[in-house]
Amino acid sequence: MRLNRRHFMSTVAAASIAPRFALAADTLKIVATTGMIADTARRIGGAHVEVQALMGPGVDPHAYRQTRTDITAMTRADLVFWHGLYLEAQMEEFLIKLERRRTSVPVAAAMPSDVLISHADYEGRFDPHVWMVPNLWTHVAREITRVLSAAKTEAANAFAQNLASFEEELNALQTYGETALSTVPKQARVLLTAHDAFGYFGRAFGYEVIGIQGISTESEAGLNRISTLVDMLVKRKIGAAFVESSVSDRNIRALIEGAAAQDHTVTIGGELFSDAMGADGTYAATYIGMIDHNITTIARALGGTAPERGMNGKLAAGS
Repeated sequence: MRLNRRHFMSTVAAASIAPRFALAADTLKIVATTGMIADTARRIGGAHVEVQALMGPGVDPHAYRQTRTDITAMTRADLVFWHGLYLEAQMEEFLIKLERRRTSVPVAAAMPSDVLISHADYEGRFDPHVWMVPNLWTHVAREITRVLSAAKTEAANAFAQNLASFEEELNALQTYGETALSTVPKQARVLLTAHDAFGYFGRAFGYEVIGIQGISTESEAGLNRISTLVDMLVKRKIGAAFVESSVSDRNIRALIEGAAAQDHTVTIGGELFSDAMGADGTYAATYIGMIDHNITTIARALGGTAPERGMNGKLAAGS
C-alpha cells in the first residue's frame, strides 16, 4: 500500500505527542521490522520490553511496504528497530524520515565494515543477510543492548545479563553449525537457493552458494540465467536445491524441470528460512530455532550427519 506525503505527515504529527521513551516503571514499547530483530530484542529486553514485529512468517522484507497500521505503530513506539543495509528497501525512505521524530535505529548499520560483503550489483551497498551467521548476529544483539540501555538505564544490568546469556547460545549455535556442516562431503558443499541470501553463511561454513536471483528478491532471474544454472547442475551432478519460506519456488521448480529434461534428477533438499522466521509459536519462530533449522536441513540434505531434531532437539520431526 503506497502512502502519500500528506497522509504520512498527518499520521506522524498525530502520534508525535507520545513520549520519546516510556517512564521508568513502564515497559518500552518497541516495533521491529523483522522477526529476527524482534526476537533478539525480546531476549535482551526481557520483562522490560513489549515488542511488535511488522513482518511475520513468509514475508519478504525486500519488497515489504509499510501500511497505515504500521505507520501508526511506529510513530507511537518508544523505539523502532530496523535492519538497514538496504534490506527494507521499500521502507527505507520512511524509516529515515522517522528518525527525526523517534529513536529509529538501523541495528545492522553498527556492523564493522570489514565483515560485510559487498555486491557488484549494488554499488556502495552491502549484502544485508548478516543474520545467517550467529557470530555476526552478535554485533546486532550488542547494538540492540546499547540502545535499550540508553533508553532505560535502570535496567541496563539486566540487559547486559540477558545479552551474555544470548551470546552463549549464539556461540553454541555457531559451533553446532561448524560441526554439522563439516560432515558434508567437500564436493557436495554447494548451496543452491532461490535468491542470494546465504553469502555470509557460505563464507563462514565453507560452502559455495548459488542464488538464482540476486541479493534482493526484487531482481529477476531471466531465462538465460535459468538455462546456465541447469547446465551447471547437470555438468557438476548437483542433486539438491533448496526453496525458501519467503520466496516463490517458481525458479527452483524451473531448474528441476530443466535438469530432468537432460536426464538429471534434482530434488528439493528442504525449505530454508532466509528472510523470515518460522510460524508463530514454533521453535523456528525464534532466531536460534531458525538457524538451527537451516543448519540441520542443509547438512542432512547434502549427505552430512546432524540430529533430525537439531542442536537442541526442538525441531519438528521431518522438518
